[in-house]
Formats: sequence, structure tokens, C-alpha cells
Amino acid sequence: MTAGVVSVEDLSSYIRSLLERDALLQDVWVEGEVSRFTIASSGHAYLTLQQDSARIDGVMWRALVGRQRFIPRVGDNIVVHGKITTYDRQGKYQLLADVFQPAGIGILQLRLEQLRQKLEAEGLFDPARKRELPLFPRRIGVATSATGAVWHDIQTVIGRRYPLAELVLAPTLVQGDGAPDAIVSALALLQGEPDLDLIILARGGGSMEDLWCFNDERVARAIFASRYPVISAIGHETDVTIADYVADIRAPTPSAAAELAVPSREELAGFLNGLTTHAAMLVEQRIETATAQLSALVHRLERTSPAYRLVQQHADVDAMAAKARALDSLHWAPRATEGHPRSRICIARRQYLPAPGRQHQPADAPLDLGCRAARWRRFSDRDRDPPNRSLTASYAGVAGTMPARRQAAKRSSTKSG
Repeated sequence: MTAGVVSVEDLSSYIRSLLERDALLQDVWVEGEVSRFTIASSGHAYLTLQQDSARIDGVMWRALVGRQRFIPRVGDNIVVHGKITTYDRQGKYQLLADVFQPAGIGILQLRLEQLRQKLEAEGLFDPARKRELPLFPRRIGVATSATGAVWHDIQTVIGRRYPLAELVLAPTLVQGDGAPDAIVSALALLQGEPDLDLIILARGGGSMEDLWCFNDERVARAIFASRYPVISAIGHETDVTIADYVADIRAPTPSAAAELAVPSREELAGFLNGLTTHAAMLVEQRIETATAQLSALVHRLERTSPAYRLVQQHADVDAMAAKARALDSLHWAPRATEGHPRSRICIARRQYLPAPGRQHQPADAPLDLGCRAARWRRFSDRDRDPPNRSLTASYAGVAGTMPARRQAAKRSSTKSG
């Protein structure tokens, strides 16, 4: 900017360029008391930080407000991260914030929160990109220290649970200033291994400073770029790092990571026994179903065969013959009622045509129903019911006297003539 008269717009632009070229002002942490805090209808947050007689206004855009774990209130002492810029419309500088944290938190925690929000905004923590672990891994890569207890624990657990898996170690530093680069190199080395199924990134417990290398942005991006699923097992269950957010699965401890990576032999044996039992049950059900279907087909075939139909027809004929005999017996049986015309004829014949050698029978003598019995008989005695056999015999006796009566009557008519 040259000396002389300048416009307001040029001056504001020059001041802004000076502020934005200052590295300190572009990555600054500011602590103060919140004297004003509002969230507009647009979703942007506006605040004022003050301390004694000094104050500074700030703004946080809507996209960043939604990612904050902590939303301050008026009167809170907070730490805000952001950069200094100008607000040309009002002619003042302001803090363009991206992180809110309560005061009293260490600088490492503040940096961790800042990086977490940055990577989350880029989609590195997106659950949709998390990959499933293979059920039966054959080769497992392990990135950890070759001399620590973690490598021994992983070998022991996997050897006990699933000895079929092969372990491939990529030794690396897990603490110190050179640890982030070493971890990135170990992960890159495992990417070149053929036929790997997954990777375990592990370290034992320690302080926040000891685990800080796993909060490095380079390590997070190396995990994100891995072509194999990654299990993170950093520290203890209460220790959470950026690597845990990016990894496909987080394990609370290295031993737990080994258990997650492979199945158990005992569980597999129980699973196979269950499959065997289920298969046997299915086969038995299929056999029972097929047997029932076969029986139904055989029964259907028997019912449609000529032999079966012939037996049925014989049974029908026998039933019809029995019914015919019963009806015929009822039709031809003599009637024993005295008022019947046949009974009256028999009575008259006894009165007027006595048989030779027999005395005249009075009219009130017991009725002999044997008249013309011989002509009525249609069936043999063996076809009649037992109660009618005596009656049939009486019919036959009376019928035997009929020729003698007729000859006597004929001789009487000749003499009179």
C-alpha cells in the first residue's frame, strides 16, 4: 500500500491482509468470560469475550456450531480457538471461532478437540465407511512395538483362540516424537503385504502425552487410507484417541483386539455341532415327509387299481344280495292274520272238505296256515330264519293232504251223477 489518500475499502482490505498473514493470529487460543452469547435464526453463534477492560467479539458459523460438544452460556469462562479477521461493515476486528471449550482444560486437550472437529468435518469418522471384519481371517497384520508386552499378548490370545491365523508384525515406535512417522511407515508396509485380512494397531496404557502420537493427523489419515480393516487398541478402555475414531473397530485393550480379530475354537466347535444337529433334523424331516408322500401315492394307486375296484364291486354285490334276500323274505312270508282272504279259504276248506281219515274240524279250530304253502316257497329251509322253519314244516304237511282231498271230492261227484 502506497502513501497518500486511500479509500476506506482499500484500508480495510490492507488491515485484513496484515492480520491474515500473521501466523500467530491465524491459530490462536483466547480465554475469557462470556458476556454475550446468542445463536441467530440462521444458526450462526455470536459472542463477546471480555477480561477486565478488554473485550473482543467473535462469531462461529452454523456448520461448526453443530459439531461442538460444549455450548457456552453468559458468565462462563471459556477457551476459544480461531483466527483474527476484520468485519469491514462495522470497521472492527473479530475472532472467527471454530472450537469452544471450558476454561481449565490443558492445551493438548484443546488441540485434540480442534483436530477431532476438523477430521469429523472431512468425513473420516463417518460410520457408513466402517468395514466389517472377516469371519475367518488367514493373515493378520500387527503394527506395534516388537519388544513390548502387547505383541506377546496378541500372539498368546490368537494362538489359543484360532491358531490357523498367521500373524505379520510391522514393528514401530509407539511413543515419542518420531512415533507418528514410524506408525505411518508401519501401516504403509502392511499395505504391501499380500492377502492380509485385517490390521491391528495396538499400544499399552500410558498418559495422555504417551499416547499423543495416536492423535496425530498423519496417523489418522494413514488409517483412513488403509485398504484393510483396522482395529485400534490404544491404551486402556478409558483412553480415547483420534486413531480410535478413524479405525473401523475400536477395542478397549490389545488383548480384546485379538479376541475381536479371530473366532474361538470352542465357539466354532459348538457352531459345527449345532449345524450337524440341524442337518440331521432336516434330513429326518425330509425322510418323514417323503415317506408320507409315498404312502399317500401307494394308497392312491391301490384305490385306482383294477383289483381294488373288483373287491369293492364284490362287496357291493354281496350287500345288494343280502338286501334282496331280506326284502324277498318279507314279501313272500305268509300272513297269519285270520281276516286275510287266504286264511278264510283255508277255514272253509276244513269245514266242507275234510281229508279222508280225518275228523271234521270245527270252525273255531286253530288256524292252519299251510294252504298252498308249497307254491309259496321260493327258497330252501336253510335260507330262512330259524323261527320260520317249524312253520314251513307245517306248510309241507298240509300240502301233502291236498291230493287225497281232491280224489275224494272227485269220487263223490261221480257217484252222485
